[in-house]
Amino acid sequence: MMNNAQAFETDNQYIDFWNTVLVPKFNAWRHILAGGLHQHSAKVFPALPLQGADSILDVGCGWGDTAIELARRVGPAGSVVGFDCCSAFLDAGRADAEAAGLTNVTFVEADVQVYPFKPVHDFCFSRFGTQFFENPVAGLRNIRLALRPGGLMTMIVWRAREDNPWLTLSKEVLLRYLPPVKEGAATCGPGPFSMTDTETVTQQLRIAGYADARFERIDADVLVGRDLDEAVAFQFAIGPAGEIYREAGRLAERLHDKLVAALKDELRDFVRPEGVMMSSSSWMVTAQNPRQSHASGD
Repeated sequence: MMNNAQAFETDNQYIDFWNTVLVPKFNAWRHILAGGLHQHSAKVFPALPLQGADSILDVGCGWGDTAIELARRVGPAGSVVGFDCCSAFLDAGRADAEAAGLTNVTFVEADVQVYPFKPVHDFCFSRFGTQFFENPVAGLRNIRLALRPGGLMTMIVWRAREDNPWLTLSKEVLLRYLPPVKEGAATCGPGPFSMTDTETVTQQLRIAGYADARFERIDADVLVGRDLDEAVAFQFAIGPAGEIYREAGRLAERLHDKLVAALKDELRDFVRPEGVMMSSSSWMVTAQNPRQSHASGD
């Protein structure tokens, strides 16, 4: 088992952007984000083919809630290692695991694309983590190298933009008033919609050496705010709309009141008794590390 405080240095502009810009925002909005993301993993977890003594890798584990749930499912005979590039996320995971009394889950800060894995894991899970790989094929291949022959990988990735208005509708509204993000702006990587196309992802998995890629659609309504004010503030901070707002700088600040009014008008239709609820949709993608690999470089 790895040291729970282990970290591996990387030189990656996307990882730097996550740690300096996005982590504080994500932590501030954890009460919204964690609940929405959980809607998708909760629908997937019951079908995961886990065994009591499995060794599991959780890629892009964030605050560690999925790693903790996996650790509960495999029990003390199994083990889970959660990987993420953001130390502040992992600190939360370690604290929650300790509070839960779990001793079979550890966390490692590292870039999964280049981490020197050994083929010792039975199963790999990733919830909305692989979409941000700078090089998807390289990242997926390196994950496969962490799996034993015959090991399985399941990742959850967002489906098309039009199927995820919770992430895209507000961006469309802001673009009525603000310019699009300029090419070359600092970013967290390819982004949430980089793995929407099943043919492209199937090809990426094939090149990375996987077999038997399968896709299953997952739909869920997610809370984007407990009221309209919170929903608008959330959109300004996170996701494609947040990127538009951030990059517009002083122009966005000058137009702030107008933007708030426009977003409220658009989001009012989604107000429910429990809060502002919007639809979201993802793919559960499953693939196998072949028992006899024919990929080069293995």
